[in-house]
Amino acid sequence: LELKRLSVSREHRGRGLARALCREVLGFARARGYGTVVLSTSMVQVVAQRLYEAQGFRRVGTSYPSLLGTLLNFQIFHYRCDLGDGT
Repeated sequence: LELKRLSVSREHRGRGLARALCREVLGFARARGYGTVVLSTSMVQVVAQRLYEAQGFRRVGTSYPSLLGTLLNFQIFHYRCDLGDGT
């Protein structure tokens, strides 16, 4: 399962909503038999990286979004969370 564009509006940040949404996605994936959840985030999204890592995601790779991104050394980080078989 791929998690795309998790976002909480500024006025609602700091309340644990992103953490709760992330847990909900992982629970949804487990309940439906997915073995892995993957996502990507940019190098500047440090708070998001911490959130994902705290939820069990591990960084599995990096890429550049474009030639300009390569020239500017702007990286996209790829994450993976292995869910196991639920036992």
